[in-house]
Amino acid sequence: MTVTLSACATPETRVRNGLISAGLSAPISACMADRMVDRLSLGQLNKLNGLSKLKKRKAGDVTINEFVKQTRALQDPEIIGVVSSSGVICAVK
Repeated sequence: MTVTLSACATPETRVRNGLISAGLSAPISACMADRMVDRLSLGQLNKLNGLSKLKKRKAGDVTINEFVKQTRALQDPEIIGVVSSSGVICAVK
């Protein structure tokens, strides 16, 4: 049943859940996912999902700075820009 639910999940839901799994807090993850799905391609979102260093962290354990630092490994300036700007905007909301 879980597989069926995740297969039907919207890109925003998958991104939000991925950010939470990476250790960002739930409110920051929701805010960033909302912005990121509108600004990044599905391919770029999949690249972000592949950040193995941040997998399986507890929600709230990772700072936005740490997450941005890890995204630099992807070497995609657009991803870095969107993640950085989304992180800053969502942190001050």
